[in-house]
Amino acid sequence: MKRKLDHSDGGSERLAIEVLGWLAADEDRLFRFVAASGLEPGTLRESLHDPGFLGAVLDHVMGDESSLLACAEALQVKPERIASAWQRLQPPPFDEGA
Repeated sequence: MKRKLDHSDGGSERLAIEVLGWLAADEDRLFRFVAASGLEPGTLRESLHDPGFLGAVLDHVMGDESSLLACAEALQVKPERIASAWQRLQPPPFDEGA
């Protein structure tokens, strides 16, 4: 089941889309992301409104420090801002609300 976008986290979602743009700007980076995510290249655009997908974009960059630092530099943001957006886009814990 897809989660709906939480518009209070619009900045996190926008940043994730910028990170995806950074990934897409380099064919090798994009190929590694597509291969790791299991998505088809044609489904990327459709997935832009899925917070789970946006979290996965940030998760991919967060998984490699050199990518995180290169992305942050290219987007002219602090790596901590990407990390913060990544945390906000993670799914809630399974037992939340129990």
